[in-house]
Parts: sequence; C-alpha cells; structure tokens
Amino acid sequence: MANEVLNSALKYLANWYMQSNIEEVAVNCEGEVWLRLRGKREIPWVMEKDAHLSKSYLTDIMNIIANTYEVPFDPVMGIPVVYATLPGDHRFSGIAGKNVLYNNDDIEGGIALAIRTKKDTVDFNFADYGLVKGEDLKKLSSQNIELSSDPYQRLMDAIARGDHILISGATATGKTTFLNNILTLLSPSLRVITIEDSRELIVPQKNHIHLLLSRTGQTNMFTYKDVIDLVVRMTPDAIMGGEISTENAGAIWELMGTGHKHFYATIHAESVEGAYKAFIDRILHTFPELDQQKTFEEMKKKLRVVQIGREGNIRAITDIA
Repeated sequence: MANEVLNSALKYLANWYMQSNIEEVAVNCEGEVWLRLRGKREIPWVMEKDAHLSKSYLTDIMNIIANTYEVPFDPVMGIPVVYATLPGDHRFSGIAGKNVLYNNDDIEGGIALAIRTKKDTVDFNFADYGLVKGEDLKKLSSQNIELSSDPYQRLMDAIARGDHILISGATATGKTTFLNNILTLLSPSLRVITIEDSRELIVPQKNHIHLLLSRTGQTNMFTYKDVIDLVVRMTPDAIMGGEISTENAGAIWELMGTGHKHFYATIHAESVEGAYKAFIDRILHTFPELDQQKTFEEMKKKLRVVQIGREGNIRAITDIA
C-alpha cells in the first residue's frame, strides 16, 4: 500500500527519470528540471520547464518518501534531508527548507533534489574508458595543461584544469569579489553548488544550488558533516565553499578529497604559507588528531593559493602559489 501511494505521488517526477536517455534528474527550484543526458556530450545538462514541480508538490514527495521508508525528515527543527532508493532502484537525494536557497528572494527556503537513474542494460566496454590492451592510458584534456610562468596565465590555467583554489587575504581585500569573478570564467554549462554561512556568492551558471548553514540562525540538525553526504550525491561540477571557518574547515578539506574538480574557497591570511597554516588550524578545531605536517604537504600539492594584499584603496594579487 505504501509503495502504491509513493508511485502515485512520484508520477510527475517519474515522467523525467524513467526516460531511457536520462542518467540523472535534478531539481534546484520549483518549476524547473535539469536532465543529465546519457552518452558522451559536450553539454550533458539540459533544463526543461515543468509546472507540476511546485515547491509544495516536491515537499510532499519528500514527506511521503520519508514516511514510506521510515526515515526522519523535518526541515524546520530536525533533519532536512532525505535519502532513499525509489522503486526501480533509482537513487533519491533531497533537501528542503532554509538550508537551500535559489535566490535572495527565497527567504522561506527552497528545495533541491537529485535522482540517479538505473539503466536496465549496461553497454560496457573498457575502450570507452580509454583502456585498450597495448596502449598507454589516455589523458583528459585538462590534464595536458601545463601551468605557465606568467602569473595571469598561471591562474587561468589552474581554473581551466579545475584545480582547487583558495583565495587568501586580510579583511576587506576583496576575496569574495575575486571569487565571484572566477565564477564568471567557468563554463555556463557547469552544475555549481555553493556552501556558505551567509549568502554572498553570485552564481551566473543557471544549474546551481545554494546551501546555507547560518552561524547564528541555525535551528535544525543540518551540519557540515551532512553537507558532505549531500554534496557528493548532487554531482556538482564545481563547488564554492565560501569563507573557511572553524566550523566548516574539516568538511571543506574532506570535500576537496572526494575527486571533484573546481573547488574554491576564501580564507583570512596574510601570506600563502599563512593560508595553509590557517586552514590547518581551523581543521584542528574539529579534528584535533590531524597529522599537521602530512596535511600541509597535501595542501601544497593539490591546493593553489591566490594571495590578495591591500594598501589603502589599492588591492593587488601579491602571489599565486
């Protein structure tokens, strides 16, 4: 009986995720559905309008899923996320409430979800992954980009490769403004997720989700640990971590190790070395057992730092490590 109710409720979403050419369905705000198409495509995501996908309908879906699978769901005071395997083995991840916002007008909170579809038959060939007997492994185009000695080109190359980048500087050096400008350099076809404690980032990519964890107004049980679980299920192409603090440093560092490219964040520090040290110091607040020397070496290998300085009204990039 419970599955019958669930299947009936899912009919509008199922119209999308049951299509054979769809690999993933994502909803970032009501009335729109993003579809990741199967196969090798230059632009894998396409957006369609669907008036049936209202916020009330999607919230009802999450409540019905939670009741069907007997998992907790309470966006206001409890757990605002739901994970489940839908009938047909389709994987569902969703969040509702004030922890997700689509724009600044959405003061009551929004909803976002992703459904990874199951393909009944898998046409698998190792050659599709560039693995051929007797041949060298192929490199992705971004792997072939060598960083330039020219500072400007070095930053452009790092962005093109999808390197993790930390924008470092003192207060009022323009770190967030610089990060917002980097967003304009990323492909408009990317799926972007931001993680902030206050809404500052401006995302021009239409396929985006804003996750919010307020330092002062948080009333439910959504933590940065929960952010990690949610983000990896939402398959972002780029992650914007906002400002690194003692609360989020451990989660941000863990997300940087999940295989995603294009991870960006800001931090208060006065030098490149100081940025690495400040990041580690903040991680230690939640992970006191951290191996500091090992983490420092790992950061230097996979995290590029753009250092911004200021003299009066003059702001300048002083180092790109």
